[in-house]
Amino acid sequence: MPSAPVTDFDKAAAEALHDRRGLLARYADARPDGEVPAGPYGWTHGDFQYRNLLRRDGRVVAVLDWDRLGVRPYGEEVARTAQVQFGVGGTFDLDRVAAFCSGYRSVIDLSEGDLADAVKRLWWKRLTDFWQLEFYLDRQDPTFGEMFLTDEALLHWWTDRADEVQAAYAAR
Repeated sequence: MPSAPVTDFDKAAAEALHDRRGLLARYADARPDGEVPAGPYGWTHGDFQYRNLLRRDGRVVAVLDWDRLGVRPYGEEVARTAQVQFGVGGTFDLDRVAAFCSGYRSVIDLSEGDLADAVKRLWWKRLTDFWQLEFYLDRQDPTFGEMFLTDEALLHWWTDRADEVQAAYAAR
């Protein structure tokens, strides 16, 4: 049986995986400490992002996609939400990350150290997971391939500017 032709995505993914292997080797010692995330815990949505909000007349009228509802560190929710909302096009909008985190922390007492732990854990998770490629291959959905390449660019951008990213998340 003849093999499928190699696509531009195949080439880009192979290069990205090669680069990821280098990042993993370079940052193996940066794994977060311990298995238990720091910080206060409480009920969180788990996937709070613009795609899960319904709006009417400029107001939020519903929050969707509650399948990830659970008790987890608030820092995890903040870190992930800011990454999904403001990690677009392969970079973070650090001003928006800072404004979002400052607003969140004005309501929920989340220390800089607890949030730094959450951000480092999210970065590590992004460094070590490949869920988009699994979805791309299992579902044969090219959307996830594009998402993999965009998130790969963000991972490299984030890694190169880890101190700036942490500072944005620490905003009050």
